[in-house]
Amino acid sequence: MAELSFDCIGARAERYAVVPSFSLTLRISETTGERVDAIVLRCQIRIEPVRRRYTDAEAERLNDLFGETQRWSDTLKPLQFTLLTAMVPSFTGSTELDLPVPFSYDLEIAATRYFSALDSGEIPLLMLFSGTIFARVDGRLQVQQVPWSKEASFRLPVSVWRDSVNAHFPNSAWIRMSRDTLDELIRFKNRTAIPTWDATLLALLAGASQESEDQP
Repeated sequence: MAELSFDCIGARAERYAVVPSFSLTLRISETTGERVDAIVLRCQIRIEPVRRRYTDAEAERLNDLFGETQRWSDTLKPLQFTLLTAMVPSFTGSTELDLPVPFSYDLEIAATRYFSALDSGEIPLLMLFSGTIFARVDGRLQVQQVPWSKEASFRLPVSVWRDSVNAHFPNSAWIRMSRDTLDELIRFKNRTAIPTWDATLLALLAGASQESEDQP
């Protein structure tokens, strides 16, 4: 029976991908000396927020995810990031594989809000593996499952995530709203002859701030 171990040894932004993506480099080792013909590999990636420190500014941005910092001992729970599938070609001993990780830049998704709240440092990830191993033993095809206990930790540099986003949306962010809200924004923008959406939102914020100051 094949015995596998997994390590994540690097990451890089994919600047020419169709959607924001980065790649994780996996090293897969077979420790008994058997040849592996192929692996249908599944990888679940979770974020483990409790495994890093946060600045005051980061903590303020994370308030909507985890609440006040006094409650973080109870609320700083793992976040689901993504689920990936990859085909691993045949190898003996060990092999390295680039695992593409496409992701959404939708700020309503918890993982995206978490990533975007961080200024620098690293993002603690936990990679949980499963799948099917194909190997030939004495000329016969043998099929076995990747044990659910197989996992690897990795600290993804925040800069890699930001580079991946900036390759597609430099100095930009995306928010989702209802069609009715968008129609109201369009009417306000047209009525005030404001040239850009940035300027439109800034005008609304300025008006709300002024209204708050004018209230007794």
